[in-house]
Amino acid sequence: MAFTRATGKHRRPGRTKRTTTHAVGVAALTTTGVIGTLAAPALAAEPSAEPSVEQTGLTQAVSIGDSVAAQVDAQAVAQEQAAAEAAAKKKAEEAARKKAAELAEKEHAAKARAAREAERKRLNTFVAPIAGSYVSTGYKSGGSLWSSGSHTGVDFHAASGTSVHAVGSGTVVEAGWGGAYGNNIVIKMNDGTYTQYGHLSSIGVSVGQTVTPGQQIGISGATGNTTGPHLHFEARTTAEYGSDIDPVAYLRSHGVNV
Repeated sequence: MAFTRATGKHRRPGRTKRTTTHAVGVAALTTTGVIGTLAAPALAAEPSAEPSVEQTGLTQAVSIGDSVAAQVDAQAVAQEQAAAEAAAKKKAEEAARKKAAELAEKEHAAKARAAREAERKRLNTFVAPIAGSYVSTGYKSGGSLWSSGSHTGVDFHAASGTSVHAVGSGTVVEAGWGGAYGNNIVIKMNDGTYTQYGHLSSIGVSVGQTVTPGQQIGISGATGNTTGPHLHFEARTTAEYGSDIDPVAYLRSHGVNV
């Protein structure tokens, strides 16, 4: 009996058709993404197919982030250190300024004390009434020239016109004509004693005026009861005549070399 090939759906496709169909299926799967999904395990299983650090960029990104953070931290630390150093410097400068001010104040106070002490010493210093002179007639010398019978002071050699100086600090209590003394000046000294300057050609101070050691108070001459120009100098316990004391001893007791 002769057999014939069946037709329709029971016919086995040929090789060419199966290949075409497989290709179409692969294409369809590729389009739907199934191939990519199924292929992922195969790719992950292969070490050479594992993504590199350079491909992902993850480690690099972390590294850059850490570097920036480190820089920010370093800047913060540097700023804090700079602020601390600036504060310390300011504190040191303030301390130095305060110390310098205190030192300057102490030096000023020391200079002021020294100046006051020097002025005190100067005001308590005594000098000779005629600079570079000498005693030509001594104290208590006798003779008819003096009404009391003896010299109540000493005479310092001095040509007319020689400067006469206050021997120490005091206040003028008399300045004018003094009879036998001619033009004379009497000064109450700061220690309570009195000094007199007689026979002056001119007077340079007035009553009530304060004088200091070595200050010029008049000019020597020959006014009053005298035989020639000189300075009559007396030291007294009061302003009145007759209270005289040894003028040389008086000057020497105050450090004057006479």
